[in-house]
Amino acid sequence: MEQTYFRKGFGLKGEIQGALTDDYHSAVVDEVRARGYAVTVQDLTVRLAQEFGFCYGVDRAVEYAYETRAKFPEKRIFLVGEIIHNPHVNAKLADMGIAIIARSAAGEFDFAPVTADDAVILPAFGVTREDFERLRAAGAVLVDTTCGSVLNVWKRVESYARDAFTAIIHGKYQHEETKATASQVAQYSGGRYLVVRDMAEARLVCDFIERGAGGEELRRRFTAAASPGFDPARDLVRVGIANQTTMLSSESLAIAAEIRRAVVARYGGATLADHFRSFDTICSATQDRQDAVLRLLKDSVDLVVVVGGYNSSNTNHLAALCAERVPTYHIQDADCIVPEAGTIRHKPVGTQQEVEVPGWLAPGPHVVGITAGASTPNNKVGEAITRIFATRGISLAAVLA
Repeated sequence: MEQTYFRKGFGLKGEIQGALTDDYHSAVVDEVRARGYAVTVQDLTVRLAQEFGFCYGVDRAVEYAYETRAKFPEKRIFLVGEIIHNPHVNAKLADMGIAIIARSAAGEFDFAPVTADDAVILPAFGVTREDFERLRAAGAVLVDTTCGSVLNVWKRVESYARDAFTAIIHGKYQHEETKATASQVAQYSGGRYLVVRDMAEARLVCDFIERGAGGEELRRRFTAAASPGFDPARDLVRVGIANQTTMLSSESLAIAAEIRRAVVARYGGATLADHFRSFDTICSATQDRQDAVLRLLKDSVDLVVVVGGYNSSNTNHLAALCAERVPTYHIQDADCIVPEAGTIRHKPVGTQQEVEVPGWLAPGPHVVGITAGASTPNNKVGEAITRIFATRGISLAAVLA
């Protein structure tokens, strides 16, 4: 019987390595790294975080997508949503003839065009169990690039459902990864989940656990972020904590601690294990990038440029960490920096709209920090560094030659 499900690559890395280098490599980034992650020209210094950009899971997903194109040159190839949250990478895949299946206005994927003669790439975030089964029923070849860190969260949530614990997931309920994670509870009858976005929402849950307060408000508030038929009185007696892998680690840990405190207040410490389970499921790459940007902020930087998709959760969290301390510009692409005009287009932290700022890099000595989300390729980081210097009329290519 012909194999139709693949998770471990096709052994074609040598064949596609040249294309990956052409599309995503940056000589500028290599040189800045070699100079101790900093370059100074005249009175302008750019410092690069020591962990940034593509993580292992993203590298693997992108490589696997390129391998899929090489493995099946005659097949139509579809991609469920975005491979990762970076417009440049997704555009490259589209240029390779990979058709992106977008969500409808109702939030569902239309798999009607997919046939048994096609191949379908599942993104690094994974897909819901329902979508996976729909694709399996279509008979297409499935190439699964789901990140290993995400799979670890799925196993944790599945274990909660198996043992009749409700999974409380710190994440964004509309995010592809969280949708896929929450769907794992459906493997067991009575499996339940609740998605909390932040500490404010977590405290509503804690109030109910501790005092039985606000049950109706919980139902209303979490209608879209809870399993069907969610009943606080029934479903918040035994809870297990998990999180979207790209959330802010400190907040995830604080939410887990707050819910644990509420459970102890309600049931006592002696029976804690009967009512509460927790496991830190932030991926190591997300943590490494957050730690690196905190170290960067200790280097007396005057401002920070964060490069990455506006819909990238881990990139947004990097920007939020920086914005607490220095002026921060979250740009989706290097071309958001326009040297000739002296402007930068960016999405201010906590907003959804891009704005243009003139004169963002004022005259005089400056130290500019730069980092990038885990879905941002090196070439976009290198281009951003080049454009920062060009804003001061400095040709970085001449300096690094």
